[in-house]
Parts: sequence; structure tokens; C-alpha cells
Amino acid sequence: MARSPRPRFAITVAVLIALAVAVGGVLYTSNVPQVDVAPVRDGRLAQTVVVSGRVLAPAKVDVGATITGRVQRVLVDDGAKVAANALLIELERDELAAALAQSSAAERAAQTRISQWQVVGAPNAQEQVTQAEANLRVAERDLARQEDLVRRKFVAEARVDEARRAVDVARSQLATARATAAANRPNGSERQLLDDQLAQARAVRMAAEAKLDQTRILAPANGVVLDRTVEPGDIVQPGKRLMTIALDGATRLTALIDEKNLGVLSIGQKALVAADAYPDRRFEAVLEYLAPGIDAQRGTVEAKFAVPNPPPFLRSDMTVSIDIAVADRERALIVPAAALRDAASSAPWVLVLRDGRATRQPVRLGARSASEAEVREGLAASDVVVTSSVAPDTRVRVREGSGS
Repeated sequence: MARSPRPRFAITVAVLIALAVAVGGVLYTSNVPQVDVAPVRDGRLAQTVVVSGRVLAPAKVDVGATITGRVQRVLVDDGAKVAANALLIELERDELAAALAQSSAAERAAQTRISQWQVVGAPNAQEQVTQAEANLRVAERDLARQEDLVRRKFVAEARVDEARRAVDVARSQLATARATAAANRPNGSERQLLDDQLAQARAVRMAAEAKLDQTRILAPANGVVLDRTVEPGDIVQPGKRLMTIALDGATRLTALIDEKNLGVLSIGQKALVAADAYPDRRFEAVLEYLAPGIDAQRGTVEAKFAVPNPPPFLRSDMTVSIDIAVADRERALIVPAAALRDAASSAPWVLVLRDGRATRQPVRLGARSASEAEVREGLAASDVVVTSSVAPDTRVRVREGSGS
């Protein structure tokens, strides 16, 4: 008797149904996107602001000549450390030295004239007064005798006229002598003239000394020669830069910080600094200045940092990376920065994995680092956030190995 085909048909149908279900499941699963996730963790978070800056020299001084001259010697080169008042450049000085010798001789001559006045001029002027007074007395007595003789008819009237002229001459000579004596008193015009001549000669001598001193160009303070642009034999003039010196002083850093970070910056915050040339040798700095104004074109604010213990390798204008510690949370709910959406807006949000879906969840953020952020409100420690890019309320699958 032949076997009935119905059981065999039923088995075939069952197999086809199972295959259809399996294929449908695979097709459904393949349409659900895989995403990376991360658990919300409880831990410590330090927020930093990282900016690029440079080493700010305490001061740069352009050294130049104050007179025109030919360079005779240059005693320093680029990179040399110099002390205050150290000789840097020397100009030719023969002509100015001769001018100083000439003015010194003129000053000595003026002093000699004063000495001569003290020994000869003033006493002689007083003697001339005494002599003129004596001459006047003699002339007056002679006039009296001549007048008496005329009354007695012993001499002619002409003798009286001659005696009167002698008296007038003697009086004029006395007035001249007295004027000369007055001029030769210690406070008189003659002495004042001599003093003025001496002062003028002394001023000329001092000017010559100053010009001669200007042939020696000295360091204004302790520092390092950054750049030298002069050689022996060059003709220099006032206003021409001969070398640049970075003066010694407190080392400071300067940086331009995006104005969006102003809310988390404050004076006194500490920073770790690394020079681009020495990235493995970090040192400490302290924020000490924030400019009161904003650069409108770049949207930045200038900041300056003190360096309490500057390393010896720092150079003026060296580029550095400054990592400013602006917040430190001992216990915080932390999510990866990749999980944040609209983080810079006033309403940030994240995608939370709930019942197989990426659900939008508003959050309030706190401290942030380059890779993580603190969530003040909106999440619990048991939540898992989606770090992949996917639309809200999408059914998702966790990629194998993600979130571990």
C-alpha cells in the first residue's frame, strides 16, 4: 500500500515557514542601525581650557646711538647676556675728545680771569677811587688858592678858570673810579660778567663731555641680546636701531582666549604649560590678567600668565600650549563629549538607550574637559547614552563590544 504524501507536505511547509521567519528576522535586524554606547559614570572631572600662547619678554629695548659717528668696536653678539651699563658699542672719539680738551681749556681760562680779578682787578679799582679822591682834594685846594690870588689881584682870572677845569676833571675821574669800583665789588657787574663767562665755558665743557660719553653705548639693564645689526666701520645716526635687548625680569605668557570661555575663567587659576619645542617638560603658570576688552574681529580676550619657576629653556616669543584648570568636580555624573548634542546651546541634550530606542533626553551641563562633560540634571548613574550619530526615537542595536 502506498504512503500518503500529506506528512511529507506538512514538513516541507513547516521548513519553508521557518526559513521565512529566519529571513524576515535577519532582514529586520539588518534594518536596525548599530550604535556605540557608553554608560554614565560617577567620578572626578577636571575642566580645562587649552589655548596656544607665547612667552612674553618682560621688555624689549632697541639700542641706538644718540650722535652720528663711525663704529669703532662692537663688543657683544646675538644671544649674549649683558649686565646693566656694560659697554656694547664704541664709536670713534678723537674729534670729540679734542673738542672736550678745547672746552676744558676755555673753562680754565675763565677761572684764571676770576682769580686775576680777585688779585688785581678789584683791589686796583679801589685804589683808583682812593687816587681820584686825592686828586680831587688837591684840585679843590688849588682852586681855592687861585681864587684867593685873583681877589688879591696877584694872578689873572684865567688861572681860576684853569683850576676850575682841573677840579671838574678830578671829579669826573672820581666818578669813573667809583663806578669801576662798584662794578668790581663781589656782587658787581664785572664779577657777574666773569661768572657768566665761566658758566658758559663750563656748559660748553659739559656738553663736550656728554657728546664724548655718547660714543660709548651701554646696556640699559641686565638682559640678553636678541638681534645685532651693526658692524665696526658702520656710520650710525640717531634713531637707527643697532641691536635689540630682552631685559631680564619676571617671565610671563600671553594668549588669546575665545570669549566663550570668559564665564569659566578667573584670576588666580592655575595652568600647566608645555613649550612646543619641549612637549614632555611641563611647568606651572598662574592666570594673572584678563583684558577688560574683547577683540571684536577675532572674538578673543587677551590673557597673561605668571610663571613662578620658569624653566631655563624658555625663550622670548616661544610658542607654548597652556592648559588652564577652570573647574574640578570630585563627584560628578560624567558622559563622553561625543554623546552631547547642541552642547554649545542653551538647551543641550543626549540620546539615552531605553527599551531598544535612542530616546532624546534634555540635560544641564556642568564642568567639561576635552573628552568628557559633567551632567548636573537629566541623567542617572544607571543610564546608557548613545555616542553614535542617529536620529532621536530610532530603534537601535548596540554594536558588539560597545559600552564595555
